[in-house]
Amino acid sequence: MINNTISFLILRVAIGATMFGHGLVRLPKLDKFSGWMVKSFENSMLPASLVKPFSYALPIAEFLIGLLLIIGLFTRQSLVAGSIVMIMLILGTTLIENWEALVSQLIHAAFFALLLSYITYNSYAVDNLFKK
Repeated sequence: MINNTISFLILRVAIGATMFGHGLVRLPKLDKFSGWMVKSFENSMLPASLVKPFSYALPIAEFLIGLLLIIGLFTRQSLVAGSIVMIMLILGTTLIENWEALVSQLIHAAFFALLLSYITYNSYAVDNLFKK
């Protein structure tokens, strides 16, 4: 049992760190990141009016989801939110045929699903301070 809880902690913090890091490096250059994303989708079927707001929301979502996973607060909700973000990224990536990025996104999605499946092992988390 102890190995399962430690394994869960390691995976939760690792996937949290990737999300946190993605958001952290993009937040200071949000306009530049948004411009890059809008340009990446200019030849796709998605209009810029959808891509632009997503490009501004994505780094914030990544940062917050990552932070919450690292500390283990709202873990279940953060895993679900992270899964939704990954599904949206996967859809966007397929629309612009960026097959290289797809692999990383699928791996992230798999880890979110795996963690959600084993949420009962989330013993080392701030969530547990609020349980009755």
